[in-house]
Amino acid sequence: MSVENKKFKRKLDGVVISDKNDKTITVNVTRRFKHKTYNKFVSCSKRYHAHDENNTAKVGDKVMIIESRPHSKLKKWELLSVQG
Repeated sequence: MSVENKKFKRKLDGVVISDKNDKTITVNVTRRFKHKTYNKFVSCSKRYHAHDENNTAKVGDKVMIIESRPHSKLKKWELLSVQG
């Protein structure tokens, strides 16, 4: 089963902040939401470790990652596409 056929999996957009490990990238995902009490827009960021089979993504690239089976203790995402 290819990665593109997994329509029920979550997809996230982010920026690669590290590609030093072999077949692993670290992606910083930023989300914006409106604060309940203060009615201001707040941005939160979270880092995800993703599996990059061919080491195609480099630092600074915008990527899309998809939820997958656990590859290791921290890697539970796979690289879907490199956008830029």
